Amino acid sequence: MDQRRDQSTATELSAVAAEAARAVGDRLRGAFRSRPAVETKSDFHDPVTEHDRAAEEIIREVIDRRVPGSTVIGEEGGSTGSGEIRWYVDPIDGTANFAAGLPFFCVSIAAAVGDEVVAGVVYDPVRDEEFRADPGGARCNGTRLRSAGATRDREGVLLTSYPTPREVTEGGEETLRRFGRMLEAFASTRRPGSTALKLAYVAGGWADVAYGSRVSPWDMAAGSLLVRRAGGVFIPLDGSVFEAGGYLAHVGGFDLAGSVMSELLLHDRQVRDVGGPG
Repeated sequence: MDQRRDQSTATELSAVAAEAARAVGDRLRGAFRSRPAVETKSDFHDPVTEHDRAAEEIIREVIDRRVPGSTVIGEEGGSTGSGEIRWYVDPIDGTANFAAGLPFFCVSIAAAVGDEVVAGVVYDPVRDEEFRADPGGARCNGTRLRSAGATRDREGVLLTSYPTPREVTEGGEETLRRFGRMLEAFASTRRPGSTALKLAYVAGGWADVAYGSRVSPWDMAAGSLLVRRAGGVFIPLDGSVFEAGGYLAHVGGFDLAGSVMSELLLHDRQVRDVGGPG
């Protein structure tokens, strides 16, 4: 397949992702702030609602109809199919926010071929903001995104999910010390939830750095492409966006070498090399 055809296919896949994401918009808007019943998965920090499962079913139906034979890897339904095109689907990234009535959650859908994410959509149904990445770049509701902002920590906004409850349990005082370094270094540090939306905001230049240490592929696949297509930097800390693990993203022009994050990333890599806690 030549490059022109590859680009055309990726653009078509981004349109399918947008269609699938918007197909669940009305449902999620209607259920928002209804305080739906919440179940838990791995532990009480890992919630799920009936709307997560129903939304993923709808998304899978759209993908199966538009691109039959695809492999779909979803947070709720696992992996199905065996096609060359792989879809990474999180029907509600930020379920805890959605269930509580906090307006920071989204639908995240990415299409991958081989070892490359080729198209991605992050859709915020509350604000009706559709972030789309494909060979044409990265856009929000059709407006081109430019990942630019602060160049150093003291001017920057950091979005992070660190530390997770497990990291606090495993790392104790060292984990809290590391988080304290972030708080001291950055002009502002926020923990809003939803990895995909955090990455979309870095792509838009509305935040300068995003960091997560325990993230699933369906949370970061679409957002990773948004950041890169907008001119920012996305670094999968475990070698691949298709593996569960950590990530760091920042706007173009940010001085990572001079950032406290470079110190923390070095620690992360050392811990991963010896197999210790994060």
